[in-house]
Amino acid sequence: MEQPGTSTPPVVRPPLKDRLKALLEEYGTVAIGTYFGIFFLVLGAFAIAIQLGVKVESTAGTAGTLAAAWVATKLTQPLRIVGTLVLTPILGKLVQRMRKPPPTLPPAT
Repeated sequence: MEQPGTSTPPVVRPPLKDRLKALLEEYGTVAIGTYFGIFFLVLGAFAIAIQLGVKVESTAGTAGTLAAAWVATKLTQPLRIVGTLVLTPILGKLVQRMRKPPPTLPPAT
């Protein structure tokens, strides 16, 4: 129990940039794969959503759809970074379990 008049100092979290750097150092390709997986998923979702709302009849219209989807995806970048920070440790553990070699049996005598 805390004594009256004392308080615990607030927990200071490192900046997002430092947390992302530490995540990349710890998980490497899993973190990069997670980030780009989220990026392409969001980009595709925005492209489909825009496409469903707009009648595209030419190549220029398709390019416009992709450009609009890219802009919308860039606007979600902070959320995608947070998603990467949350999902990477989970996916890293899954990958580690999948790569774990099967237990070896003792030699038969």
